[in-house]
Amino acid sequence: MTSRPFLVFLLLLVVIGIGWLAWRDLSSRRQVREAPVVTVSKQPIVLARHTFDPAAPPADMPPLAAGESAECDSNFLSSASVRGETRTTDATHATLSVTGAKVTLQLNINIWLPAGAAQNMVDHEEGHRQISEYSYQTADKLAERIAAGYIGKQVEITGTDLDAESRKALQQLATEITDEYNKELSPGPTQRLYDAITDHSRNGVVAKDAVDHAVKNAAIESAQPTTNPGN
Repeated sequence: MTSRPFLVFLLLLVVIGIGWLAWRDLSSRRQVREAPVVTVSKQPIVLARHTFDPAAPPADMPPLAAGESAECDSNFLSSASVRGETRTTDATHATLSVTGAKVTLQLNINIWLPAGAAQNMVDHEEGHRQISEYSYQTADKLAERIAAGYIGKQVEITGTDLDAESRKALQQLATEITDEYNKELSPGPTQRLYDAITDHSRNGVVAKDAVDHAVKNAAIESAQPTTNPGN
């Protein structure tokens, strides 16, 4: 009389145990399926400041633009890798589907100042640095959005070596991602507006105020049509 309830209880424990294991397996597989398909690695900014002799600038210093005595050289770097699945149609045809992407971002800034540079010149180049750093703040979000647009994209592959053609297609897609990132990041209009506001540090405008104005208004002012003085 006492063994039957015990067997029922034992059977119930077994059922619960099997259900828990099945739930763990399902949960694990769901986590794999729901893992991010786009990852962005934004590296820390690398900043270096250099002093040079205007009569003998170092070989690794970028050439100064006409009328310039100092320079802030900001180099935005990006690299991408794309993964995908290839479904073969026949010996020379296949469909490549993009399943994931990884983007790595970097910003290297080099400030070049002549020996004995005046404080307004130093402040001006530091303003260029601040604008570059501002652009880099949300660069990871930009790269993620661009790369996400490629997930699920399908490319028709043809050739006698479908594996090689698939690798070439993935490489091309990775190049498209970085090209689009570089195009959309585009801090150039903000930097040019900053130079226009300050006349390259020559008109006495406070660099910080010019940075704030350029960051807030570059998109608006660069979109305005230029007027023709002859009209």
